[in-house]
This record gives sequence, C-alpha cells and structure tokens, in this order.
Amino acid sequence: MSRTIHLTGEDVTFGDVWDVALHDAEATLADSARGKMRKARELVESIQGEHTYGVNTGFGRFVSAHIPEELAAELQLRLLRSHACGVGAPYPDEVVRAAMLLRANALAKGFSGARVELAELLLECLNRGVLPVVPARGSVGASGDLAPLAHLALPLVGEGRAQVEGELLDGASALRRVGLEPIELKSKEGLSLINGTQFMCAIAALGVVRARRLAATADLACAQSLEALQGSRTSFRPEIHRARPLKGQLEAAANIWRLLDGSAIIESHRWCDKVQDAYSLRCAPQVHGASRDLIDYVAATVEVELNAATDNPLVLVEAGDIVSAGNFHGQPLAFALDALALAVAELASISERRTERLVNPTLSDGLPPFLVVEGGLNSGFMIPQYVAAALVSENKVLAHPASVDSIPTSAGQEDHVSMGNAAGLKALQVLDNAEHALAIELLAGAQAVEFLAPLAPGEGVRLTHGVIRSRSERLVEDRSLGADIELVASAIRSGDVLAAVEAELGALA
Repeated sequence: MSRTIHLTGEDVTFGDVWDVALHDAEATLADSARGKMRKARELVESIQGEHTYGVNTGFGRFVSAHIPEELAAELQLRLLRSHACGVGAPYPDEVVRAAMLLRANALAKGFSGARVELAELLLECLNRGVLPVVPARGSVGASGDLAPLAHLALPLVGEGRAQVEGELLDGASALRRVGLEPIELKSKEGLSLINGTQFMCAIAALGVVRARRLAATADLACAQSLEALQGSRTSFRPEIHRARPLKGQLEAAANIWRLLDGSAIIESHRWCDKVQDAYSLRCAPQVHGASRDLIDYVAATVEVELNAATDNPLVLVEAGDIVSAGNFHGQPLAFALDALALAVAELASISERRTERLVNPTLSDGLPPFLVVEGGLNSGFMIPQYVAAALVSENKVLAHPASVDSIPTSAGQEDHVSMGNAAGLKALQVLDNAEHALAIELLAGAQAVEFLAPLAPGEGVRLTHGVIRSRSERLVEDRSLGADIELVASAIRSGDVLAAVEAELGALA
C-alpha cells in the first residue's frame, strides 16, 4: 500500500527512499520543515545587497562577477540552463524519483534558503508522476551533481523534458498535464536546486537496499549448493565463528547453519571420507561476511548523507550568516559507492565458483554433467555458467575504483573532484550483474538438489528450492533459460526470494 512520507530534513530512511522510488509512496513537507525554510529564506532576502556567492555573484571561476539585484532571478534561470548539459542514456526512473525525494528533503532541512513553494512544487511533480529526463553522464561529483540536478530542476520552470505516464513532453507541457504551473525562481533558488549530492546519494541508498538483500540471498544460494554438492555443515558451527567474531562473518555463518538445519542429505554422508570442502563452500561465511561488513560501512555513510545539508553556500540561520564551503563534495559517497561495487562483486565471484562446481562432473561428486539427463543431446546448465562467468569478469573491470581519479574543472577553481557519479553508475551495473549471477546459482542449485531425492534438504533449503521452482520449472529438455534467470534476478532485487523464505523460517541476519 502506498504511504505518505513527511519530510523534515532529518529522518529520511533507506526504506523511505525505496518506497518512493519503486512503490509510488508520496512525500510532503512537514510543518517543522516549512518553519525552517521560511526562516532561511528571510535570511537570504535580508542580505540582498551584500556580496554573497550564488545570490548576487557568478558561479565557479565567475565568483568575483557581481550581478545586480534586478537580474537575480535571471541569474538563477540561466544557471539551470547552462548546467543542464548532461549526455548519454538517462538514469533509471527509480534513481530519478529517489533524487527528487532527496533534493526536496535537503531543501526541507532549512540550509538552502529556497522558498517553501519551490519544495512543494518539486514534491507535487514527484507525487503526480512528472519524471524529469536526466542524462546519467556529466557529473564529476564535486560541486554536487550539477548537470543531473539541473536537468531535474528545469521542468519546475517549464523547461527541459519530462515523462508523464510514459509520454515524453517538454517541461511546461508536463506540468500542465498534471495541473501544475511553472515557478519563477528567486535569488539563490537555482543554486539551491543543483548544488548537492542527491544523485550519488540516490544510487547509494537504493544500492544499499539491493546489496543487503543480495548478501542474504547469497547465504540461501550457498546453503542450497552445499546440499547439492553433499558438503559438510561443520564449517558453519557457531563456536568456529565466535573465535573470529567479525559481525558479517557471524551473521552469514548463522544463516547458513540455520538453513541447513534438519537436512537428511547432510545426515546421510556425515561419516564419509571427505575431510574438507572447497573454499567457495567452506569459507563462504568469511567471504560473504566481509562483503556484509563493507556494505555496513556504505550504509553508515549513506544514512548520514540522506539527511545532510550539501548545498553551497549554506544558510546558517542561527548564526545569521550565509557561508560558502564544501559540503557538496562527493568524496564520502564516491568511496562508499566504490566499496559497494567491491562488496557486491565478491558475492557474485564466489557464487560463480559454486555454480561451476555444480555443473562440472569432476567437482560435483556424482551429479550429472551440466545437471541434465541425456547430456550431449541436451546442454543443460552449461551456458548459464558461461553467463555467470561473463558477468563476474565484467565486474572485475567495473570494481576498479572511480574515486582514485580527479580532473580539475572551472578553470582550476574546482581543482579536485570525486568522480562519485561514475562510481555510482558502475555500482549499479555491478549490482545488476551480481543479481543475475546469484540467480544462475539458485537455478542450478535447485536443479542439482533434486538429483539427491528422496533425501530431503534442510528446512531453509527446502523453502529456497520452492521459491525458485515457483518461478522456473525443472529443466528436463533444453529450453532458453534467459527468462528464468531474469525472473529470479528480479525476485532477488525486489526481496521476494528472501521474503518468501523468511515468511516461514523467520528473519535471517
């Protein structure tokens, strides 16, 4: 069910961002936000004659250029026009919706000096389905996401482009379609719309939700693969992991231990001669756990950024001052987004190694080659493993950090940048690749564990297997598995795979 989020500038959560971006939740300004915004606006208007960056000066290297008061509104409009020069394919719709929410929340914080009416128009566009078309490339992540946020803002003044119910319109027509009118910007308001980290933050917030689901789903996939490969439960014993009590490792080990509980398959080979399992099984808690810990670091950074003031200049109401500083710099998010890509890439990497063990008859302990009968006539899961390998290999390239790069802009005035937008775009692709790689392991594991019938797996694995079978029938004769992979990957992303297991087993770590 759709819900309404009341923005205060202080308490937006990951769940709020996800619900607005993907579940059509609405947002409105809280009364407390309106009060803060009015006080900040009064301060901006009280210093109109003073030389103040963004109010009566040019931007970047033009900081020394004085703009007369009668051109203050024109200055803000030209700012949006000049900065809206991004290129390439647009951001996904959910990223744009998340960025609209976060930009409105930043205005609600009361450090921007924008009028209440401006934030309300932005939120009305969000709630009524006016979706600005925002090219995804062009931000260096230093003075915030200037180009993307300028494209986001142009429809508010009746320019730029936006979609309404899937139809591409100019900004003015998009507003008219939903019963809204363009706003005329006042001093500083153009800058208040574009100086911030909201696109980097939107990608990071959505990415954290997806990564956490992916980490838990990796535990499901590992447990199922371990059953199919007749591995040992011993490596997941709690006392082993208490001896190295890293938080993520403890969580992953506890999950897999629990998922394997009651397994007749494991009981059937308890006394076999196999002493050790391969690292991709035996060391899964250590690897999954390290990714979990890295995701936690990302989440901690992004949780602060969701409600941070990243404008320039900042309107400091209590001090009665407007100060130019550097909260717009995206370095914290650039590092976090690079770390997110690393964490997620590793979950896909170890998953692909388990998929290889499932399909390779020299490693699978008696499973049929490529998990199919009549091999030769059928190729079975041969090529899905190729796909997983391709995705993992691509992730290795994408995991190279963008944040180690910098290139000066604005004639050297802005001489160090974060490249956080590039980090975010890479992280999105790594997440997508990893969700598909995990989907392939889940499909292969579901096929493989059936060859051990009538022995039954643990309760958690039984539930996991059921979720996969509800989306993909057993492969008896070759068919295209592309649609099956997409269905399972989508269910990983939405959290449906995890939710279905937890509905009966209880919450996992």
